[in-house]
Amino acid sequence: MELREFAERIVFGSTLEEKLVRPDVFTDERPGPALASPESPGRPAELRFKSRDSGGNGFPGRHRLDSESDRGQVLHHFANHELLATELMALVLLRFPDAPAAFRRGVLRTLQDEQDHVRLYLDRMRDCGVVFGELPVSGYFWRSVAPMGRPMDFVSGLSLTFEQANLDFSRDYGRGFAEAGDAVTASLLDRIYRDEIAHVAHGLKWFRRWKDPSESDWDAFCHTLSAPLSPRRAKGDSLNVEGRRAAGLDDAFIERLEAYSRSKGRTPQVFLFNPLAEGFLEHGPHFTPVKHQAQLVADLANLPQFLGGDDDLVLVPEPPSPAFLAGLRRAGLPVPEFVRISDAASLADRKLGGLRPWAWSPDSHRILAPLEGAVTGPASLPSDATGPGRTTLFSKAWSARWLRSHLAGLEALAPAGVLSSTAETGTVAGSPEDTFRAVEQIRATGHHRVVIKRSLGLAGGNALRLWEPEPTEAQRRWVADSFRDGATVVVEPWLERLADFSVQFELGPDGLRRVGFTALHTDARGQFLANAAEPGFDRRPPAAVLGAFRGRDPSWIHGIFDAICRQLGPDLQATGHRGPVGIDAFVYQTSNGPRLKPVVEINPRYTMGRLTLELMRHVSPGRHGRFQLVNPAQLRAAGHADFASLAAARTAERPPVLQGEPVPRLADGVVALNDPATAGVALALFEVSRGPILR
Repeated sequence: MELREFAERIVFGSTLEEKLVRPDVFTDERPGPALASPESPGRPAELRFKSRDSGGNGFPGRHRLDSESDRGQVLHHFANHELLATELMALVLLRFPDAPAAFRRGVLRTLQDEQDHVRLYLDRMRDCGVVFGELPVSGYFWRSVAPMGRPMDFVSGLSLTFEQANLDFSRDYGRGFAEAGDAVTASLLDRIYRDEIAHVAHGLKWFRRWKDPSESDWDAFCHTLSAPLSPRRAKGDSLNVEGRRAAGLDDAFIERLEAYSRSKGRTPQVFLFNPLAEGFLEHGPHFTPVKHQAQLVADLANLPQFLGGDDDLVLVPEPPSPAFLAGLRRAGLPVPEFVRISDAASLADRKLGGLRPWAWSPDSHRILAPLEGAVTGPASLPSDATGPGRTTLFSKAWSARWLRSHLAGLEALAPAGVLSSTAETGTVAGSPEDTFRAVEQIRATGHHRVVIKRSLGLAGGNALRLWEPEPTEAQRRWVADSFRDGATVVVEPWLERLADFSVQFELGPDGLRRVGFTALHTDARGQFLANAAEPGFDRRPPAAVLGAFRGRDPSWIHGIFDAICRQLGPDLQATGHRGPVGIDAFVYQTSNGPRLKPVVEINPRYTMGRLTLELMRHVSPGRHGRFQLVNPAQLRAAGHADFASLAAARTAERPPVLQGEPVPRLADGVVALNDPATAGVALALFEVSRGPILR
């Protein structure tokens, strides 16, 4: 049979028999003219494509293979994939009659393998009581590959994308069928897996022959694929490194693929790490961070990847290395798509689900505002993203005034004497004279140690501690300097803290929703050290908070934060804010027993506490988690010369362990969350354990 006639039968035939015809002898003497790709191949009515889809198949996962019916449904989807591959291979013979003869012969051999695979699936499906065509079938493969303009598009789109992904699916599902006791199907999938290695190798051979020799395999692969395909389609849920090596792919390509993420269909959210928002709000868009601050932002720029999922986008100065990202994926953590901040404007041509900076301030507004037109849902920019209302919302004075105005209502929900008094909520001062008057008033209540906090400013350097009876000249100058441009300060008594914690919320159209609680650890200057989350973090405060009030019914604490949730939501909505909100709180000791200060600061942004809670979504149930930032002083105290050696030691001591099905989660171990090899001033570590983490 002439090869063209054979290919035409497969592409245009309306019966399975025509598509599975297998002549013994072929000639390729009359390849004919190039054929335009039809919108869809010919098929019997029951196998025509369902309405356009994003490629999601919805067939049972490998954890649901116990019943014959579920097994048959899986095989039905696999049979359609093999039939699509058969049709696309026939199409490439018709589309490119002038392609090298050796390439056409290789496509023919692969096509015949695919025909065999369809027959094998059909036979096994019948044994499971499933008939081909009784379930809807997807045409995603066809729509993605059939528009090919050259043979290179075929080998990239089919051989190196869909067939490469089948190195994962055929192996994983083969193991799943074996675990379910179905040795027959497991053996069938093992045969198909071995064939797929050869198919990928054939495509790779021609891909390398046709690509620009100055480009790496990975770069050429990425450049060749066109929408809707991306490298993420070239892999399954777990990456089969051995199969890819057997097909001839090199380790550099495999490493980049393992780390690669891009949305398969869900419209991505765009995340950005800008923790210096208060600095930009205080000093304006021309605020210049000091060297340490700039390095901190660079070190931790990838952290928002843990706030979203694999389908999202994170803007960074430079993308993390593929090796580092591959390690995160092996630890069960999300690896989204990374885009350089300098290339952010290119996202305006894509559909975006929303804009999610760490905080809305002049710096994030400058980067993200040009993307607002690409957002498909409600507007992502707050109504006052950079104006005076935004500055007020970030002010500690706003938090102090809010607590003072709501304190009486909160006291009515708590036992007598367990909430902070009015004097302990903080006094807002607008001048040096008001400041020192407030200091004297606080000391008259018996609190001799006093803290003065600038209402706006970066953590750790915006507070003054007055322990002495009289302020020094340097302290008076610090206070005087705090009132530039109409600024204010908050004056508070120094309280003996027993347990710091945070409460995280999300503000949406329906109001403020509580996300959960974390324990909070800071150093003597108020700089962040760590957050810890316990089992049940979404329902109750940390054990240290509840333990401080041992003997009392803890329901009053829940009542306090439920009331704050109800009352704070409308107040924040009135400012135009939406998105993340964090509240810092603490329990402190008095001569009359412990008391709760339920609002220390209201943070209208993401916080490390919220990041910790989002990380806990990737942790096995019943585990404790701890997010820690290690600084250079701690690094030296631990006896390490650099962050890379510290991370290596910690992860070697307690390597990540995953458990659970169908989605394995982190059950134990330590994970470095930013790249230790490039970290200059901060290393983020996440530790998971069965019990409380004490260090």
